[in-house]
Amino acid sequence: MSTSPVTRVRARPGAEEALRKALSSSPRPSRPGALSTSLAFGWRGMLKIKHVPEQLLDVTITPVLFTLMFTYMFGGAIAGSPGDYLQFILPGVLVMSVLFTTVYSGVALNTDMTKGVVDRFRSLPIWRPAPLVGAMIGDSVRFVLAGTVVVLLGLALGFRPDGGASGVLAGMLLVVFFAFGLAWVFTTVGLLMRSPSAVMNGGFMVLFPLTFLSNVFVDPETLPGWLEAFVDVNPVSLLTTATRELMAGTASAGDVGIVLAIAAALTAVFAPATAHLYRSRT
Repeated sequence: MSTSPVTRVRARPGAEEALRKALSSSPRPSRPGALSTSLAFGWRGMLKIKHVPEQLLDVTITPVLFTLMFTYMFGGAIAGSPGDYLQFILPGVLVMSVLFTTVYSGVALNTDMTKGVVDRFRSLPIWRPAPLVGAMIGDSVRFVLAGTVVVLLGLALGFRPDGGASGVLAGMLLVVFFAFGLAWVFTTVGLLMRSPSAVMNGGFMVLFPLTFLSNVFVDPETLPGWLEAFVDVNPVSLLTTATRELMAGTASAGDVGIVLAIAAALTAVFAPATAHLYRSRT
């Protein structure tokens, strides 16, 4: 039986010492902070849109279709003219368009989980919740974009809020803040469901009834008593009412405070729940 010869490579004298000096000549980079890491993951969300621009359809094309269809199809029947109905419905369409985009927060997180991307994140020397917080920062940009598209289209169609630019800005900020809290609900759902399609279907099954059984499209006083009672306590109705009042310059601290409290409660409950599931499932 023959054996293959083993070739041994001899290092030059002093090569090992030179290698050590080269590796230790530069200072070790500092551990990334929580803020910088979160912003990096937020930028990751923006880069995903760059490489897959179809993701912008839900925050650009969809709000435009909603605004045009409801204004010109139902405006004459409900308010007498599309112009009058536009003054009523545009804050509601703003709420609806932004809230619908929150479902994709759960879809994106579930996609990362099912594709194994989260396992790679766990191996990085970063603040553990950074991928979650960063994703929510990126999603907030999507919320602002969706709201901006609706407002600009409304202004082009003749929407003239009595609250002026400050009222419109305040209304958009309120909607984005509420959407931020609601998005944590869907990130929790995203970690519980088995597939992205299940997250999307389940999310819209909840949002569609809440949206259409609200005051987004009609005045609750025109509804049957039992339905009006539900609409009045519907969180979507509370958000829509506060947004309308801000844009009209007639907002009350109570209505805005209730919406802020609901959004804060959603964040306080579901953000820790998402973080717990994120740690336990990965």
